[in-house]
Amino acid sequence: MMRPPTVENRPLIGDRGARPLRKAASGSRGTGADSGVRLLRAAAIAVVVGFLATFLILPLAVVFREALRHGWRAYVAAITEPEALAAVRLTLCATVAALLLNTVFGLFAAWCLGKHRFRGRNLLLSLIDLPYAVSPVVAGLLLVMLFGRHSWLGGILAQWGIEIIFAVPGIILATAFVTLPMIARELIPIMEAQGTEEEEAARLLGANGFQIFWHVTLPNIRWALLYGIVLCTARAMGEFGAVSVVSGHIRGSTTTLPLHVEILYNEYRFSAAFAAASLLTIAALVSLISKRVMERAYEQDRRPHKIQSRRKNTP
Repeated sequence: MMRPPTVENRPLIGDRGARPLRKAASGSRGTGADSGVRLLRAAAIAVVVGFLATFLILPLAVVFREALRHGWRAYVAAITEPEALAAVRLTLCATVAALLLNTVFGLFAAWCLGKHRFRGRNLLLSLIDLPYAVSPVVAGLLLVMLFGRHSWLGGILAQWGIEIIFAVPGIILATAFVTLPMIARELIPIMEAQGTEEEEAARLLGANGFQIFWHVTLPNIRWALLYGIVLCTARAMGEFGAVSVVSGHIRGSTTTLPLHVEILYNEYRFSAAFAAASLLTIAALVSLISKRVMERAYEQDRRPHKIQSRRKNTP
């Protein structure tokens, strides 16, 4: 007597007929998932583009439109007046001075913290990151409390005729404090990842300290150093909070370009204010382009090393 077909003894032909159905069902599910991913990706791109257009592209367009509202002659007159030129000179002076200080500090700090392990290393790393956490205005107030005429250190310096607060040295110190971690934080991970093998090999071959730094250490960190210099320059030129506290807003003497923009805006000279602001915008765009150029140069520089490492790893 034959048993009726059950789930266990169904003919294999049924399985063959069911396979195309299963493939069709899985294909339909895959198509639906792919369409969902495409919609999600399109929505994410739209959100990113919307944010960039709202908070970056439109403000840049407004700056240049307002700067050129009264024509090129008014624009050139606004950026070439004596107070604007003095602000540009002071901004460049403070930027270069802060850049030199932070470059020297960043190299020493990166070599010390990236190449060596010692007690208190984590504390030093936290102190380097302190300007990221402290408000620039608070940093300016700290400098006033430390170097002001009513402080003990400021009083001693005043007896020697050295003015820090409400003078150019105070602006340089405020700019250097705010941009302190920029170069060091770019160099420390690179030096830490590279180790000390190459330096030790050069030392065994008879190289002195300067030769080791110039021919071994510096070539390995040059792109990170340039990248940190670009970031430090962009941040220093646009610094406002700390510089505003220590400068005293003496026009033509202690006003940087951001402070000059504020003064013009408070005087309702909007076209001149936007003209000065356009200089800062151009400097930011140049910094951004320089950053991208260095990133591409770094990738092209590392490409031969990657190819050689792959050839060595292939059997």
